[in-house]
Order: sequence, then structure tokens, then C-alpha cells
Amino acid sequence: MEKDLQSIFQFPTSVEEVLSSILVAFICGLLIAFFYKVSYRGAGYPQTFLFSLVTLAMVTTIVILVIGNNLARAFGLVGAMSIIRFRTAVKETQDIMFIFFALAIGMTCGVRLFDVAIASTVLIGVILVILSKTNLIFPRRTKYLLQFHFIFDDDLKKQPYIPVLNTYCRKNRLINTKTLGETDMMELSFYVEMKNPKLSNKMLSDLKKSAGVTHAHLFFEDEEL
Repeated sequence: MEKDLQSIFQFPTSVEEVLSSILVAFICGLLIAFFYKVSYRGAGYPQTFLFSLVTLAMVTTIVILVIGNNLARAFGLVGAMSIIRFRTAVKETQDIMFIFFALAIGMTCGVRLFDVAIASTVLIGVILVILSKTNLIFPRRTKYLLQFHFIFDDDLKKQPYIPVLNTYCRKNRLINTKTLGETDMMELSFYVEMKNPKLSNKMLSDLKKSAGVTHAHLFFEDEEL
């Protein structure tokens, strides 16, 4: 009985093995963070999340090293980690996928399959970058939210911004109007589908040249042009 209890706290790995496992996990974590940065399609990647991916790979490696092939130690760690509560909601599905990516690579490093860990990190990362850059799965962004201020006047009943929208947009739909103070200025919001997203800045420039139009902005989720 005493021998069984002692085996729970025995670590079959040496210091060199622990350090090498954590080092490989660190390198793989850096690669995962790099691939996330390259494949991220938002306005700006969260730097704290990149740091978390690297740390997660190393921490998972340590957990696997501690568990080893000891069932009692595994149950103990599961019970200890069950008290952790995560308060930050993950917005992007891509972020969840990279979290599991870092976890899987950390587990692989923990069982000292270094070749598998490095090869898998590079191969999966390259595939994700190719998919994000070639739009094989991700559709090309063409739908935006357009907002601009328009001063209504008796001389501007023809809505001079309409020809600009028809020129650059395949579809446009007015979804909201809002008065600004006690003036005749209104904030108009349109859903637009661009014919060519590369001409977004040109459309904004021409829109601002239209009579009565000011403060034009083009949004896609968290992005602004």
C-alpha cells in the first residue's frame, strides 16, 4: 500500500526530458501563434491571445508529463483543474480551433513525440494559411455596412448618393435612418454588396463628393474602411 502511494508522486522523467519537452512545446507554440497571426482575417489580431497560445502549449506539456501513465495522478489533476472557471467568451470559431491546436501539440510534446509535434504544427499551419489566403473555404468579403451623414434639403430630394451606390454596389438596402440633433442632418445606414471590394476607398471618396454627404464609413464586422 505504501509503495502504491509513493508511486503516485514519482516522476519517471528526468530534468533533461522535462526541459526538452517544454522547449519543443515552446517552439511549436510560437509556430502556432505565427500561423494564427498570418491566417487571422479580422481588423487586428489580439496579441494577448498569441501569448496565450504559446503558454497553453507549454502548460499542456507539463500536465501530460505530470500525469504520465499514472491513473491516480490523472484523476487528481482533473479534479484540481475542474475548479478553474473561464470568464472570457471566445468570439471566433477560429480561436477555438487554435486553442485545440495548441492543446493537441502540447499533449504530443508531453509524450515526447517531437517529430510528430513539429511536423503536425508545420503541416496544419501551412494548410490553414493556404485556405485563408486562397479563399477556398472562406468566401471573399463583399458585404459591408455603409454609414454616412446626409443633409436633407429641398434641392436634394433626388438623393445624389444613389448613383454612386449603383456604380460600385451590386445591391444596396437602406436599413436605418437616424436624425442628428435638431438639424436636417440624418445618419443613413445601408447594407451594400460591393461589385469589387478593392474599390471600397474609391466609392467612399466619390460618395463624400456628392452634395450633402459627409462622414462616410464602411464597416465589415469589426473592420472599418
